Amino acid sequence: MKSRKIGLIVNPIAGMGGTVGLKGTDGKEILAKALMLGAKPVAPYRAEIFLSHLNPLSGKIDFLVGAGLMGEYEAKKTGFKNIFPIGERKKETSAEDTKLIARIMMENNVDLIVFCGGDGTARDIMDAVGLNLPVLGIPSGVKMHSAIFAVNPRAAANIVTRFIDEGLPLREAEVMDVDEESFRSGRLSVKLYGYMLVPYEPELIQGIKEASVLTDNELRNQAAIAVYFIERIMEPDTIYILGPGTTTRAIAAILDEKKTLLGVDLLLNGKIIKHDVNEMEILESISDKKAKIIVTPIGGQGFIFGRGNQQISPKVIKKVGIENIVVIATKHKLKGLKKLRVDTGDLEIDQKLKGYIRVIVDYGEEHMMLID
Repeated sequence: MKSRKIGLIVNPIAGMGGTVGLKGTDGKEILAKALMLGAKPVAPYRAEIFLSHLNPLSGKIDFLVGAGLMGEYEAKKTGFKNIFPIGERKKETSAEDTKLIARIMMENNVDLIVFCGGDGTARDIMDAVGLNLPVLGIPSGVKMHSAIFAVNPRAAANIVTRFIDEGLPLREAEVMDVDEESFRSGRLSVKLYGYMLVPYEPELIQGIKEASVLTDNELRNQAAIAVYFIERIMEPDTIYILGPGTTTRAIAAILDEKKTLLGVDLLLNGKIIKHDVNEMEILESISDKKAKIIVTPIGGQGFIFGRGNQQISPKVIKKVGIENIVVIATKHKLKGLKKLRVDTGDLEIDQKLKGYIRVIVDYGEEHMMLID
């Protein structure tokens, strides 16, 4: 069988703002701040997970990879042989490097470009290749609203395997992005930037993030969930780690507290004690106290961990305990989801989280949902 040409581009800084609560790493100043706060690389590790699952196909693939930090090192580390570096090896990479490498790959007639990054990286590749060839994202950013990402690195490897061995149909999928500056200020401004072709495997590709529709019924449902949580679930002297979202915000609103809409806040005895915390602040605050995690799934995608709330990291989940996770969601949101998803970056934690979980959907009403 003739070898297939696959392109791989890794954005080495993608996702570094997540655990430190910066909601992205667009721009040198934000990256410097993330590093100062102790952020560690995310994308290289996730690229290695993808490549390790793809390695059985090594002999069937000619890998055109971004030079150095942009894919070459990960491909060599995971044992791929037919590697052809594209571009220059640099200590600091940029969006222009991503675009240039993608264009060269297109000129070399790759069958598929796989990239490791977030929505910003997706936009860069869209600018370079448009609808001229299929693209697949390995989710590694903080914000991933686009519909071109696999649900996790292993799923990305499965898609590429099927693309090579069986052929998969292609579909046009949305490329979305968030204004990070507005996002950090608590305003969600999402735009549709265009479309790219994606190998179509609906069980393994995430959908676009759906915004909350705050109708009167939705607001009443959120309020009922919040009242039920406060009256029947909330315990004294317990720190509640409130994830992002309008449904979790309703809990604070009923308590006459102001929650960070797009960040993670800490609630204790009916009062928010810390706003917009990062992983380290959470761990320090709960070190000697009982704690619980309250999250709501992302509309249209179903993720409860790993998308937009990376501050609630595997370390935090281990410290709190899986038995102390509470999921809340309105009936409208849950109706649009077949299952819930997790992608924490820790395979052991993801596996432990899988199975059925109770979701509070109204006052005194709970549904069982599968986490897959």
